[in-house]
Amino acid sequence: MKKGNIWDFFGLTLKNTSATPELAVQHTKPKVTLDMVALEAGVSPSTVSRILNGTATVSDVKKNAVDQAILKLGFIPNPVARGLAGGRTMSIGVITQAIDSPFYGAALRGIEETFEPAGYSPLFVSGHWNSNTEMRCLEMLKSRYVDGVIVLTGRLPNETLSKFAQIIPVVVTGRTMQAPRLFSLNFDNQLGGRMATQHLIQLGHRKIACITGSMEFPDSVERFNGYKAALEAAHIEFNPKLVVQGEYHEISGLLAVERLLDSAEQFTSIFAANDQMAIGASIGLQRRSLRVPDDVSLIGFDDLPASLYGVPPLSTIHQPAYELGQIAATAMLQLLLGKTPDVNLPQPQLIARESCRRMRG
Repeated sequence: MKKGNIWDFFGLTLKNTSATPELAVQHTKPKVTLDMVALEAGVSPSTVSRILNGTATVSDVKKNAVDQAILKLGFIPNPVARGLAGGRTMSIGVITQAIDSPFYGAALRGIEETFEPAGYSPLFVSGHWNSNTEMRCLEMLKSRYVDGVIVLTGRLPNETLSKFAQIIPVVVTGRTMQAPRLFSLNFDNQLGGRMATQHLIQLGHRKIACITGSMEFPDSVERFNGYKAALEAAHIEFNPKLVVQGEYHEISGLLAVERLLDSAEQFTSIFAANDQMAIGASIGLQRRSLRVPDDVSLIGFDDLPASLYGVPPLSTIHQPAYELGQIAATAMLQLLLGKTPDVNLPQPQLIARESCRRMRG
């Protein structure tokens, strides 16, 4: 076999044996620009730009020509560049706390489905109930030039949100506050907590335990205050030993029930401050051979879809998660139009199912 260099083996020739071999270079297709589209369509670049931004008043002939040129050349508009040129990016930042949460998941769907017909795209990020993380989310969204930000509850201080709203419009849920270019939506959690507890009282229960959410959150405090208000109105003495704090997820409800049972305090019913904790509590009771509602009545809060299909189906307070998302998105669209939002959350509603029963006489 005739000896040669390795480049001969691969069928490549060298211009100069002392030089670095020149391999075949793959040329990428040149980027299609807006000017190229304008030339192909026979219109000015500014006309193409205004058509893409939806601000042009042109004939159907010109618009069709631009559409055909875009299709032929494979032009891909840059939505951020388009938005900056027109003053909008058509994107809204949404800070949730946990994307995998059943409650917030429904709210995010409501936001997404409300924005879609208006041409806006939501950008979802999670704060994980951490103010530092939420602050990083705010800064990241600002760097993406979003047109507005929706904050679903969270731990950011009111002052921080008020200052941020001076730059970008803000809609915040889970609190009541006022500031320019900011709109807040707050569910009547205290009334909901009171209604849940009153339902148990009306069924004859007097020893009512309460599994709260973290008392760092305003909604947890409000639901707990509703529980105490219902007891006071019925002249039932408040027993702090019947109150255990949870963390708004299933395992915390299970652990809370175990603590209640281990305390040896007597109770005939439980108000859990959300459905996820109520579901966990139901499992904890079952593990101790206690039946719901025969031995312990149980009521939750939120009315998640899973609550309807538990065994037994869970009595609860309906908080409209999907509607919350719709209303928050609608408020943001109104802010972007320079209007004061004219929206309100519905009042709490008692959903009585089979997890509560009347006390035996």
